[in-house]
Amino acid sequence: MAREIFTAEHEAFRDVVRSFIDKEIAPHHGQWEKDGVVSRDVWRAAGRQGLLGIDMPEEFGGGGNTDYRYYVVLNEELAKAGIHGPGFSVHNDINGGYLRALATDEQKARWLPGYCSGEIITGIAMTEPSAGSDLQGIKSTAIRDGDHYVLNGSKTFISNGILSDLVIVVAKTDPSAGAHGVSLLVVERGMDGFTRGRNLEKIGMHAQDTAELFFDNVRVPADNLLGEEGQGFIYLMQNLARERLSIGVTAQAAAEAAFEQTLEYCKTREAFGRPIGKFQHNRFTLAEMKTEITVTRAFTDQCITKEGRGELSIEEAAMLKYWSTELVKNVVDRCLQLHGGYGYMTEYPIARAYQDVRIQTIFGGTTEIMKEIIGRSLGI
Repeated sequence: MAREIFTAEHEAFRDVVRSFIDKEIAPHHGQWEKDGVVSRDVWRAAGRQGLLGIDMPEEFGGGGNTDYRYYVVLNEELAKAGIHGPGFSVHNDINGGYLRALATDEQKARWLPGYCSGEIITGIAMTEPSAGSDLQGIKSTAIRDGDHYVLNGSKTFISNGILSDLVIVVAKTDPSAGAHGVSLLVVERGMDGFTRGRNLEKIGMHAQDTAELFFDNVRVPADNLLGEEGQGFIYLMQNLARERLSIGVTAQAAAEAAFEQTLEYCKTREAFGRPIGKFQHNRFTLAEMKTEITVTRAFTDQCITKEGRGELSIEEAAMLKYWSTELVKNVVDRCLQLHGGYGYMTEYPIARAYQDVRIQTIFGGTTEIMKEIIGRSLGI
């Protein structure tokens, strides 16, 4: 089914992204997987190529283009190539939204040039050891003391956690006010009391650094408050829709890539004297996946279009995140089965995809939380 949401300019940008992946990422990704972290060089290369801060003002080195479809193209091509190391989507899709909408002119002048060039890598710290999808359960505090906030607490499972130079930290500035006491503070590399734990060992996505962060009486200047004090929970709810959309976009593209690889394998791999795709059971399995992927593509593109108009609802983003991440998990599992024993070998892309996609139904809000969000919107 032909897609109708992109223009010739988007497709030209897609060619640029593919070329960048072939030149700057693919030759090194295997080593990054072993290292557990990418080189900072790829971030600077992405900055030079104009892949970071596409929607940021040109005066700060950004692209000045708020058309979200360019980030969609970037995320799709990375997913199709099985590239998970560079945490560009966290930087662009998630943190960029907070910085563009909430940062003061002084903050933008201080942070955005490096953000757009790749010299400054960003992360966002929401999850805590005892609070994941339930953001109201966070325990980190940031108590005002003169011209500073004194930040205490810990965060875990933080993408870009090792490399990040700026971390948007979710903390309670008024612990007695519930959701109305949550604020966003930007913590910078080198601040006294800010330390990083180990680079966490994960089932998949090995090249993406994921770390624990610790804050021990970190004195964060009040000038690093992002937005208004006490409005952090509202900001999170406003931005989580785009985060979940980006996860859905990635999941959809990964499902398409796994299917195409498996379809080709079923055409060439033979058993009992004929291609395995000729067997009715296998052909039916492929037909099921093709249909599921095509139907989900239509909804994904509808959500992308609505986001571009500023109309994507929290419930719709939750639907997409729930459905597409469960889809890619199930598609990759069936694709691996069709590969047989070879599918269990990590030299095959489908084996690596099996490891990498499992997290999709967990991060950005679990499937169960997505269903809860959708269910609450039904008025029952």
